[in-house]
Amino acid sequence: MHVWPPGSLLGPWPSAPYGSGPTTPPAGRIEIVFDILTYTFMQRALLASVLIGTVCATIGVYVVLRGLSFIGAGISHASFGGVALGFLLDIDPMWTAVVFCVATAWGIAWVSSRSRVKEDTAVGIFFAATMALGILLIGLMREYNVDLFGYLFGSVLAVTTSDLWISGFLGLGVLTTVVIFFKELLFITFDPEMAQVSGLPAGALHTLLLTLMALSIVLSIKVVGIILVSALIVIPAAAAHQLTRDFRQMMGLSVLIGNLSAVAGLFLSYWLNTASGATIVLTATVLFFLAALFSPHRQSGTTA
Repeated sequence: MHVWPPGSLLGPWPSAPYGSGPTTPPAGRIEIVFDILTYTFMQRALLASVLIGTVCATIGVYVVLRGLSFIGAGISHASFGGVALGFLLDIDPMWTAVVFCVATAWGIAWVSSRSRVKEDTAVGIFFAATMALGILLIGLMREYNVDLFGYLFGSVLAVTTSDLWISGFLGLGVLTTVVIFFKELLFITFDPEMAQVSGLPAGALHTLLLTLMALSIVLSIKVVGIILVSALIVIPAAAAHQLTRDFRQMMGLSVLIGNLSAVAGLFLSYWLNTASGATIVLTATVLFFLAALFSPHRQSGTTA
């Protein structure tokens, strides 16, 4: 298993990876672009980047069109409590974050549907409460754990084989569910009232969408961190919305932009010696502004 030196989680790339060498010697200076892919930790980072670029961009289309961006930010920050609970109980933080994020998504849906509390208010309540719980749990720990703060700010270089299996399992589940319920999710995205009148369980489908969003967030927190993960859901889809109004084309473009941001950001962070998670998000942001600048809908004045 790749062991990363303490203190490298938030900062730039080290000059020589500790505890992980290339699986085969580099072929030469001509292939310098691909030399970094000979490192095992880089292969895992690339696979994780492609996975989250695909899953987050797919769910992001529904999030952007339904105006659920704030819920995504709320659930992502709520995962901090789940990660802290995992470290306190000595359980894989990915699994405790899954339970925590899904419970938070269901709590937001339940509170906003069963009371007069608006959805954004419910998000704000769960957001603050789960972050406070995470801080409280950290205070109960006897030792400082640098890996916990790696989840907070992201560390794609520290993704392990176990993390990849868990993320792959969650990602496959999210994408399979989207394929199965594609028409139903499309219906409630554009006209939830008509979907309800037509006999579709709009409330259950809305909860399902929040659950998929929560799972997408969990599989991404190790790569870009709890603070930035919602950006990977929102920005690629928002950029795609600048280029097309067709739903299927928007989803395809969103996945393309999500993958381009993740892979290009990963390589740029290597060449520029910068933090990988932040570089991935900033790459996506640049692509969004380029899409907005060259948007065919710019003249009409419509926005994402």
